[in-house]
Amino acid sequence: MVREEAMHEHRRDGAERLMLPAGEAAIGEIPNNPRLPVLLHRGAVAAGDAAAAEALFARNGWPPAWRNGIYDYPHYHPDAHEALAVICGEVRVRLGGEAGVVVALKAGDVVVLPAGTGHQNLGQTDDLLVVGAYPPGAEPEEFTGLPGQRAEALSSIPITPDPPSDPVTGGPYPLA
Repeated sequence: MVREEAMHEHRRDGAERLMLPAGEAAIGEIPNNPRLPVLLHRGAVAAGDAAAAEALFARNGWPPAWRNGIYDYPHYHPDAHEALAVICGEVRVRLGGEAGVVVALKAGDVVVLPAGTGHQNLGQTDDLLVVGAYPPGAEPEEFTGLPGQRAEALSSIPITPDPPSDPVTGGPYPLA
């Protein structure tokens, strides 16, 4: 389900592009990214093959960083972009905080979150496995919307270097 406030379009490469309310337009403590869209690639990786997803990310300039799940509380990284590949299972994720969108992800899907984009697991199957990756050199801080974090994030997000590429296609990361 996509809320009307988010701009949603399908790209020629099959990815969905979502612009979430950002900065002063964002509701609540999650700032989102004012320039970079969320990318959603459906069926982009082989279901059940974490190593293949990690190899794809690495080939496209996003070193894989972890295998796990998605936290069930709202959080974001003000200083790093993040790619999440669902390897096994299914999950419903709210993107963008209170004013964001809810997307259903299943094995094979990849979502790419620009710095500042809130995300929260709203429910999952027991077998959920996700591979996460960040651009080279990223050491993401995790913010959860505590007092004072939004102001700090609004300073960090604009100075975070743009992603080196789309971690799925290897092409340029689109701007808003």
